[in-house]
Amino acid sequence: MAFSSFRSRLRAFQAMRGDPPDPAFVTDLEWLENRDLDLSIRLGAMLAFNALLITVGTHPISASPGAPLSLDAPSQPGLVLVSLVGLVPLVVSCVLALRALMVGEEFDGEGIEDDQMARQRLFAAFVHSIDVQARFLGLAIRWTLAGAGLTALVWGAILADKMG
Repeated sequence: MAFSSFRSRLRAFQAMRGDPPDPAFVTDLEWLENRDLDLSIRLGAMLAFNALLITVGTHPISASPGAPLSLDAPSQPGLVLVSLVGLVPLVVSCVLALRALMVGEEFDGEGIEDDQMARQRLFAAFVHSIDVQARFLGLAIRWTLAGAGLTALVWGAILADKMG
């Protein structure tokens, strides 16, 4: 990704601001900003939920010996490895959520003299950003569900091993 100076975006924004926009443009832009904010809140919640699931997933390895879900690495290496593998989808989900949060509304204002064209590019940048964030959020949700399912299966296997 090539470095793009913020200066050209600032000039494009100043050009748009110089000619007062019609109320419809402002309304549309506010609607897009609200969708972007909504996605950011959802992505933050996804990260927090994943942090809780990762903590829960590490419980068998970190629990005190003798606890119902505790694992002993030397005597139960298979369950320890499977327990750790169950955390991988949760980590992948965190990476996807972080990537989505890092997506910005970048647009190239270089060479744009017409403020209508600059506004159009700004809209396109917002729509693109929202599409990318929503796609990453959907993927993060799927990976979280996979990790939660694997963690539940591992917990069941641990309990079955201890009861058997």
